[in-house]
Amino acid sequence: MRHVLAPFPGVDELAAPSRLRTAPRPFALGQPITGPAKRVAALRALGVETRGDLIDELPFRFEDLTAQQTIAEAILSGEDEVTVIGRIGSITERPTRRRGLRILQTRLSDDTGELALTWFNQRHLARTLEPGTRLVARGALKVGARGAELTVRSHEVLDDPDGVQVGPGLIPVYHASSQISTGVLRGLVAEALTDLIDGVPDPVPVDLRLRHRLPLRRDALKAGHQPRTRNAFQSARRRLAYEELLLLQLALLRHRREADDRAGAIALGSPGELSTAYRAALPFELTGAQARALESIERDLDSDQPMQRLLEGDVGSGKTAVAFAALVRAVEAGGQGALMAPTEVLALQHLRGAERLLEPLGIEIAYLSGDVPEKERRARRARIAAGQPLIAIGTHALLHTEFPDLRVLVVDEQHRFGVAQRAKLAKSDGPVPHVLHMTATPIPRSLALTAFGDLDLSVIDELPPGRKEIKTSVVPEAKREDGYRWIVEQVHAGRQAYVVCALVEENPEVEARAAEEEAARLATGPLKDLHVACAHGQMPAADRQRVMADFAAGKIDVLVATTVIEVGVDVPNASVMVVEDADRFGLAQLHQLRGRVGRGQEQSYCLLYSSAEPTPEGRTRLDALVKHTSGFALAEIDLEMRGEGRLLGEAQSGRTDLRYARLHSDRRLLDRARDDAARLLREGGDAILEQAADERFGELIAALRRA
Repeated sequence: MRHVLAPFPGVDELAAPSRLRTAPRPFALGQPITGPAKRVAALRALGVETRGDLIDELPFRFEDLTAQQTIAEAILSGEDEVTVIGRIGSITERPTRRRGLRILQTRLSDDTGELALTWFNQRHLARTLEPGTRLVARGALKVGARGAELTVRSHEVLDDPDGVQVGPGLIPVYHASSQISTGVLRGLVAEALTDLIDGVPDPVPVDLRLRHRLPLRRDALKAGHQPRTRNAFQSARRRLAYEELLLLQLALLRHRREADDRAGAIALGSPGELSTAYRAALPFELTGAQARALESIERDLDSDQPMQRLLEGDVGSGKTAVAFAALVRAVEAGGQGALMAPTEVLALQHLRGAERLLEPLGIEIAYLSGDVPEKERRARRARIAAGQPLIAIGTHALLHTEFPDLRVLVVDEQHRFGVAQRAKLAKSDGPVPHVLHMTATPIPRSLALTAFGDLDLSVIDELPPGRKEIKTSVVPEAKREDGYRWIVEQVHAGRQAYVVCALVEENPEVEARAAEEEAARLATGPLKDLHVACAHGQMPAADRQRVMADFAAGKIDVLVATTVIEVGVDVPNASVMVVEDADRFGLAQLHQLRGRVGRGQEQSYCLLYSSAEPTPEGRTRLDALVKHTSGFALAEIDLEMRGEGRLLGEAQSGRTDLRYARLHSDRRLLDRARDDAARLLREGGDAILEQAADERFGELIAALRRA
């Protein structure tokens, strides 16, 4: 019997599903790449070690040489974005007013004319592109008095002497480096496809291939590298993405089941008198979303299966009140609770909240961070080690503290800790604690982990009554002085303001110096009649805390700071947030900074000062922040722009642990894969799929087990 499967152009529509499924990595696919040592080293740096690796990595984009125009046709077309082919002249480089930004320019010519090509911050091209090189360039075209200029979004060298010659059609472009070109990668992939494609295994069971009309994996890989149309590529990617998500869901569900069988927590029972007293003492009514989140947490705490829950809530939505309720349950049950934050500023903010809300109930609070004197730190650790019922609040210092009876652990801004780091406190020879992760702005990895099923999810999706929407606007360079006058008006009306400086270089000392220089400039210039102070991460902790305390007390009108104020600063009287060079910040970070204002009853404002020449991606981020006030909406945009990031380690975006799946567009595939994986496990599992899942995501599962 023959079954109809989803075809690709050039592939027989009648594929035999009875083809044997084989081991995940047959010998030929696992053979190391050979050749010149320099090339092998360059490939290894890209994570490509075997010929199978070459086949597994799809192109990240295609140059469509069926759609290119001559230069004359492009200029006359009136289109905003064009693709042209020509030969380049010599490359010139010039600096700009924006520190660190340089512009490269050259001329591109063909038989019909020429235009200027412009790149931003691509200095390496001056060393790698030779005059006379044939190039296809795609980007935004502007025609003005000085002629036609193309701001290059992407380009491709067409006559790479070490690569394969290309002709009409879709030309694959691979992630390359300065040591190896995409042309060389294109040739290596083409050879590997010719030699090995028939030996590619397909771990997906026959019944799933038939149910979802999936083509064979070998055909999807062939179409993924050498598609006839863009639709064929998307179909191939989705088929491979489903398999990848199926393997990931299977690996995670198996891990979660094994962990639940292995580890036990102490069920904390129903809330008692201390919890009732805490709720009654709150100076506000919980919102409906807070109450629903707390109900889910209460159910988790009343189980001997350890809670692993992510509490997502927008800036100012009241996550801390819910987290404190969980910590109260630990003390109420005679045990210990801990709240770990990534920065001293945020940890101190939680400490002040705990002193206000929890200490009046008779709950002991032990604060631990690097700035606590050593003698006092030892004394507090001794009380914790003795098993005293209390709540510990601190930074990474908590990781070096022994908790003999930790019942509830809260990890704030959980995306700042790696998998193993987040779980170190939860490691125990006996019962493990219930763990609640919190984040104010869901970032790509948080969304990814949630979607993958590693964490249960509670969402606080409403703000407390009376909160006013923060008015956000982009201030062009020509209006900069107007912005300063607005700050003066607000201060004279009794309000306060923040001015945040961008990280010019990946160097905290340079960032601190820039903040100090900006504070001095403002204090002697446009804000000379106001009390201006500066705070940054290079200051001694005591000095920084003193400045923060003075600002909170209203003794400082304008606080010039680095991103040390991104989280944990709560000054209701501050109503203006100015972000310098705002296009240099990430979207999640911008939303966090904006959330430092709007905490009082007065109308608040966020002024985004763009740099002189923002990148297209920077402009997109600023436009998104002006348009959206919801952190959840911004997180979706951020996910689409930046990718899922790494599941392990500290990386937040960019290259992802997923080769094919894209969480911002593959939610339905994810749901389908999760359902299929759960059903397979209920029915007893599938040995070949589980072997493939172990090979593909074994590193992730091993890290989770170590944690």
